[in-house]
Amino acid sequence: MNDVDVMAPATPDAPAADLGPPPIGAAIRDRRRRLGMTLQALADGSGLSVPFLSQVERDLAMPSLVSLTSIARALGVEMSYFVGTPPPGQIVRRGDSPEYLQIAGVGPAVYARLSGQHEERKMEALHITVPPGLASPLSHREGEGFWYVLEGELEVWVGNEHFLLGPGDSAHFDQRHAYRMQNAGDTPVRMIWVGTPALF
Repeated sequence: MNDVDVMAPATPDAPAADLGPPPIGAAIRDRRRRLGMTLQALADGSGLSVPFLSQVERDLAMPSLVSLTSIARALGVEMSYFVGTPPPGQIVRRGDSPEYLQIAGVGPAVYARLSGQHEERKMEALHITVPPGLASPLSHREGEGFWYVLEGELEVWVGNEHFLLGPGDSAHFDQRHAYRMQNAGDTPVRMIWVGTPALF
């Protein structure tokens, strides 16, 4: 075994390394996209030009404090949002206190949130119980989807392809392709669903 294969033992008493705040450009771009805002809309709201904002988001230009204040105001946050690391928010969910979601129009499936509630998260994770006979409508959206079957058999259609997933099987796909699923069996399907961007 060479050196790159060896993991150093954990040192719980050692302080965490300070990696510093994330690049300002990435924080601005992520916030804008989460709001569904175009660069033009951000330019209109901040009074700055689209070319300049594009350079800022790619860390090719550094905004002044006045410009950053205008950007923050247009994105509905304080300026400190871009110059410091946001608080971690909820990190751990306990199995004995699940958060069930009431989602209109999806039938009797049971949804329990697995993901945390920290600000600006980019993914959603759910534990879903799909009763026998339930089929989802054909859907598509931006981002990626990952499904992992724990129990039962799940039929999955992605684009023109059809799959049957059993326990231990997974599917990972671009959600811009139309997709749907169905439990055609006699027993409930228990599955983990992970998707981007965050939904709730």
